[in-house]
Amino acid sequence: MKLSLPFLKKQPCVAVVRLSGAIGMAGRGSLSDTALAPVLEKAFRKGKPAAVALEINSPGGSPVQSSLIGARIRRLSDELKVPVIGFVEDVAASGGYWLAAAADEIYADDSSVLGSIGVISSGFGAHVLLKRQGIERRVHTAGQSKSMLDPFSPEKKEDVVRLETLLADIHENFIAYVKTRRGTKLDDSQDLFTGEIWLARRAQELGLIDGIGHLKPEMQKRFGDKVKFRRYGLRKPFWSRFGAAMAQDAIVGLEERAAYARFGL
Repeated sequence: MKLSLPFLKKQPCVAVVRLSGAIGMAGRGSLSDTALAPVLEKAFRKGKPAAVALEINSPGGSPVQSSLIGARIRRLSDELKVPVIGFVEDVAASGGYWLAAAADEIYADDSSVLGSIGVISSGFGAHVLLKRQGIERRVHTAGQSKSMLDPFSPEKKEDVVRLETLLADIHENFIAYVKTRRGTKLDDSQDLFTGEIWLARRAQELGLIDGIGHLKPEMQKRFGDKVKFRRYGLRKPFWSRFGAAMAQDAIVGLEERAAYARFGL
């Protein structure tokens, strides 16, 4: 039986949620709203935390999953009146920065990479290879746009126009979100939405983050040296290490590695 003494002051606790990896990929370690929902719910609700700290290390990924995760963080923060502080490690780029912007304040290491506020779509074209091998591509559709950007057929100008329209609309959503979250902190004399990336000091000057700092000393500065930390994050089930699941995760790992490599990491 645990004895509770009302006159003893309870030490503040900070819930630490780790958001590491690409967003919305097929692997079990990938960040998604469905996977993170129970983690975030527990972090915000268990033990009345003084704050929720986000450890962010992500090169980006799905814009929809980034939006869903960021919206869930904001809903829980507003509902439970718990402040959210983001701490960037190696990178918070593209969707990774979307997650960081869900925090009320953002801090980073001197060498952290931030930004890439843009949208990208990549693919391949194999129609020439098929032709050389004597393979004929046969596609039948109902609806003229159903086979848009088929990688095994020659690229069509009208398909590219449609794709660019979609990317531009998603980009506008991203820009609106960053402006809403960062507000007057942003340097409005600079175009921050070209997809460019910056190190933390420059990102601070541009208003994309609030300062240079690390999680533990920053939280001790706010809540005292005796502040406690309770950690939360995604865990892979033991059985996922074997068979087809292991093979799939290996492929996703290569894709994620390529995503980090875009930022020299």
